[in-house]
Amino acid sequence: MYKIAVIAGDGTGPEVMREGLKVLKVVSEKAGFKYETIEYDLGGDRYLKTKELVPDPVLKELSKVDAIYLGAIGHPDVKPGILEQGILLKLRFHFEQYINLRPVKLYPGVWTPIKDKGPEDIDFVVVRENTEGLYKGMGEFQKKGTKDEVALQISHNTRKGVERCVRFAFEYAKKRNKRKKLTLVGKTNVLTYAWDLWQRTFNDVAKEYKDVKTDYAHVDATCMWMVKNPEWFDVIVTDNMFGDIITDLGAIIQGGMGIAAGGNINPKGISMFEPIGGSAPKYTGKNVINPLAAICAGGMMLESLGEDKAAAMIEKSVMKVTGEKIKSLSAGKMGYSTTEVGDLVVESL
Repeated sequence: MYKIAVIAGDGTGPEVMREGLKVLKVVSEKAGFKYETIEYDLGGDRYLKTKELVPDPVLKELSKVDAIYLGAIGHPDVKPGILEQGILLKLRFHFEQYINLRPVKLYPGVWTPIKDKGPEDIDFVVVRENTEGLYKGMGEFQKKGTKDEVALQISHNTRKGVERCVRFAFEYAKKRNKRKKLTLVGKTNVLTYAWDLWQRTFNDVAKEYKDVKTDYAHVDATCMWMVKNPEWFDVIVTDNMFGDIITDLGAIIQGGMGIAAGGNINPKGISMFEPIGGSAPKYTGKNVINPLAAICAGGMMLESLGEDKAAAMIEKSVMKVTGEKIKSLSAGKMGYSTTEVGDLVVESL
């Protein structure tokens, strides 16, 4: 019996989460596992009413679940950064979800802006360090408000943090059983302190994985190769900032935010899974938003819980729907409503 915390969140989050839970219910029956959900009203609406983000009692309850399933966070009436830092980053840091896992996979029937590339070319995974680097929030202002003002933003990297991320990436490349190739993406020619640590750590860990091929690419070159030759990549490992940037590029080459899902992973603890797209408030309540990313996030959650059969069933079902049914991944252009797309995935299971 799995205990799953559900945070539907803001905007269209509740709508896509409803479809994700619909698929989860049916696949659990077919694959033979049981679960219970506990819903939490964390998000913009609660903050506007109570000024609460993640109260300590809720944090304590979340520490007892097996996984967190998230819809979306972001409210037009809340200043940017408050919800993201107070909910998303707080959960990631509190539960040491030090891996951000982002599959970049083009499904059948899905449009990609890259000419002459298909599903056989776009199928790789980005392993992004998730709790250090520039997002650690370290820095200061000097002489603020004057013409001599200086703003310092520190990229904080530890050997422990880098090594556990790199080691996870090697294990993932080995387990994925594609080409068993791992690419370190960084900027060793300019960012000489942080990336000297990353490169040395990567080289040290590589000695333990003789069966995994390794290479290195600067982040700017990686952006070029992801568009020109995405088939070159199998698994990528990189830091927090670079990972944040290249995964958005990855999302568009796999068809857009409507299909992009991700996981915030603690391999030995509580992980959180979510669609990559935001809360899309302009579509709220219209039943036109694409729920496939949320459904795919549910599949990633099941894989992390060891339910590989159920996860594979969901992915195959989504691929059938993209290949045979919906016209587009864009909101309002799918040819079906949000609810109907969820129904199609259920039928295909």
